[in-house]
Amino acid sequence: MAASTETDWVSRFADDVIAESERRAPGKTVVVASGLSPSGPIHLGNLREVMTPHLVADEIRRRGHQVRHLISFDDFDRYRKVPNGVPGVDASWAEHIGKPLTSVPAPEGSAYPNWAEHFKAQIVASLAELGVEYDPISQTEQYTSGAYREQVLHAMRHRREIDAILAQYRTKKAPAKQQQKPLDEAEVAAAEGSGAAAEDDGSGSGAEYYPYKPFCSECGKDFTTVTAYDDETTEMTYTCTCGHGETVLLREFDRGKLVWKVDWPMRWAYEGVVFEPSGVDHSSPGSSFQVGGQIVGPIFGGEQPIGPMYAFVGISGMAKMSSSKGGVPVPADALRIMEPQILRWLYARRRPNQSFKIAFDQEIQRLYDEWDALTRKVEEGTALPADLAAYSRAVGTAAGELPHTPRPLPYRTLASVADITAGAEQQTLRILSELDPERPIATLDEVRPRLDRAEAWITTQVPAEQRTVVRAEPDEARLAALDDAGRGALKLLLDGLASHWSLDGLTTLVYAVPKVQAGLEPDAKPTPELKVAQRAFFALLYELLVGRDTGPRLPTLLLAVGQDRVRTLLGASAA
Repeated sequence: MAASTETDWVSRFADDVIAESERRAPGKTVVVASGLSPSGPIHLGNLREVMTPHLVADEIRRRGHQVRHLISFDDFDRYRKVPNGVPGVDASWAEHIGKPLTSVPAPEGSAYPNWAEHFKAQIVASLAELGVEYDPISQTEQYTSGAYREQVLHAMRHRREIDAILAQYRTKKAPAKQQQKPLDEAEVAAAEGSGAAAEDDGSGSGAEYYPYKPFCSECGKDFTTVTAYDDETTEMTYTCTCGHGETVLLREFDRGKLVWKVDWPMRWAYEGVVFEPSGVDHSSPGSSFQVGGQIVGPIFGGEQPIGPMYAFVGISGMAKMSSSKGGVPVPADALRIMEPQILRWLYARRRPNQSFKIAFDQEIQRLYDEWDALTRKVEEGTALPADLAAYSRAVGTAAGELPHTPRPLPYRTLASVADITAGAEQQTLRILSELDPERPIATLDEVRPRLDRAEAWITTQVPAEQRTVVRAEPDEARLAALDDAGRGALKLLLDGLASHWSLDGLTTLVYAVPKVQAGLEPDAKPTPELKVAQRAFFALLYELLVGRDTGPRLPTLLLAVGQDRVRTLLGASAA
């Protein structure tokens, strides 16, 4: 892959991470990390937490280095609130607030055993489709198995030093965050980030500071206060607001976890993480990422990962979404309407500190046009180095190329055909086979999965009132009211249909009719006056074919309607 380290952000980070890993642990496997909290739908903003280290890890892997991409599922986080808009969930789930996510029932009707597994399942499936290679870590398993026992005991022994570090930030008033630009609803939701980002440092729960929060053995919640702890015996006494209290041996007690601002740096040291990005919610003084950097060395003997702060991911057309929290789409929603390569490309082509939007509206057609243009440049060898690098990272990984569409016809064409045919396969194949008579489509498998994505976009994202419905009968009144110019234009079109019956031919024909009527050659360059005449002619065709003045591209629409039906709908004036 020809990638310039001056223009390609992934290559630059890979250089830095390899060098930093060699400095810290020469010859060892490079470790990069992401964290996701299955506290609700894991949306497209959260996906940047995964895609940034994935792209860097994949570049390192392409260079022949051993690398692990850890994804920690923060499923031992407390259930903080009942998210809006989740099917099968009502206000009664509030009774579980304070429990670990793995102890909260899954939404009604779910096939999964608990809340965390329900929301993990969807992102796990999407990551597989995106070609993301990673090692999953369940924080519930880590804590309840005792994997972190020594780290927990160590943090408790050094609680006063931790408290002193945290105290430096508690007294500081964080400056107001500067936003790059006004946030839309999707960006606000994305900014919430992981449930782990609640910035808990464990202070204010008792007379003495303790960096550990037990889940009550009676009610299962973390409305607990540690009241005493003995470093020698590890005896810990806690009380709960439910009225329960007990004394346990922490060296044997696994129903609790370190508070987040201590937990995160502990994991950096435990896993030897070299690279991990952080969201904008972690960028301010006193945030968990900043404080963690002060704790990881003195307390746990590790180093803070290097990594960028990543910006928001917005959504265009999100008002039509209803499948996830507050209408904010999850990766599965995007993968329903676009191929994995396109979604990978959106994250690969923008530096992490650049915000961008994912299109669920008409912009997706322009996005695909841009992708197809880039593909042609790559095939011709004219793509710029940074564009070539982003393209290469989109179409595959170190393990190989992702499945792709053999005949990638324009997305807007496929969407128009899907709109007109309502997904009828025989009619779809008939239309697509006529697009290019010299290279006819023989089977719909040639245009899949792109065709399936375009059909899904039409059926799930385009409102019913914007769908195309071809007239069943000619509009006799409109045809009768045509003037001589209108009748002449329709006759020119109908006379040329048979000899121009292909996508390119019909494109030439519909643009040529107003030119010929104006006494010009069919290939004459358009003038402002001619463009006005063309728009009027197009509006007339749309009115006669679909009953409104706009619609899919006319050449595609004509092919979809078919010659015989076009003649029926337009032919009354051609006699």
